Amino acid sequence: MKHAFVFPGQGSQFPGMGKEHYENSAFAKKIFEQANELLSFRISDIMFNGTEDELRQTNVTQPAVFLHSVIAYRGIGHAKPDMVAGHSLGEFSALVANGTLTFEDALKLVSLRAIAMQKACDIQPSTMAAVLALADEKVEEVCRQVQEETGEIVVPANYNCPGQLVISGSVKGIDIACERMKAAGAKRALVLPVGGAFHSPLMAPAKEELKAAIEATKFQQPSCAVYQNAVARAVLDKDEIKHNLIEQLTGAVRWTQSVQSMIADGASTFTESGPGKVLQGLILKIDKNVSVDGVS
Repeated sequence: MKHAFVFPGQGSQFPGMGKEHYENSAFAKKIFEQANELLSFRISDIMFNGTEDELRQTNVTQPAVFLHSVIAYRGIGHAKPDMVAGHSLGEFSALVANGTLTFEDALKLVSLRAIAMQKACDIQPSTMAAVLALADEKVEEVCRQVQEETGEIVVPANYNCPGQLVISGSVKGIDIACERMKAAGAKRALVLPVGGAFHSPLMAPAKEELKAAIEATKFQQPSCAVYQNAVARAVLDKDEIKHNLIEQLTGAVRWTQSVQSMIADGASTFTESGPGKVLQGLILKIDKNVSVDGVS
């Protein structure tokens, strides 16, 4: 019986996030102020008092969710995870939890990642769409067909849970794919309000920027395995962790497969650390026999 800690990604932010921690914990206040200094702007003010639109800016969202997740995790006390995982951005929080990255280094990488991703989004209009109630294999097939026939980029991006797969690509490619997904039997295929085609080849410019920063950052030997998005299995080698973290930017988030691997390796309890309860819901859709809870 093993205890897994999981960390959410972009999309779980909300106005007022983290304010309660700041007001009630001297430790949390110290971390927030440290983050304000490292980022060279007061992210705490935007988190506590900003609007949904302000929080949705990628350069704010990613460090905000990371900050909230790490502070919530450290507030647990003597947490001793047997394994960790994070959804997309959440992988950085997971790597702080298992000691692979220091908080400071992870925050710097998260900030750089967010800015680089935004720049990549500005180069070419792109988007993402959620496809519901269609087999993964069918979604993959439609994506391949659209790419082959039109030359537009369309790829599976987030394997969230059975029956929920997010696709990513050019605006035209996603529009065509959504129509074909519905024709193939999808219950819904709806374009998401995101800034660009995350986890697709269109993030290649950001990948190059992030690669240089990650390779220049010191990674420690982890205290427990991280189940990485790119490979959906336990990883303990710090050089492989680096490689997979870089590959994640243009590759799919294999969340369904990661959770299944964690369960196969003995995880029976999952604790989500960070804003919201999205991962708890996804995990129960993947396997309703495990126990889930959260700290926020």
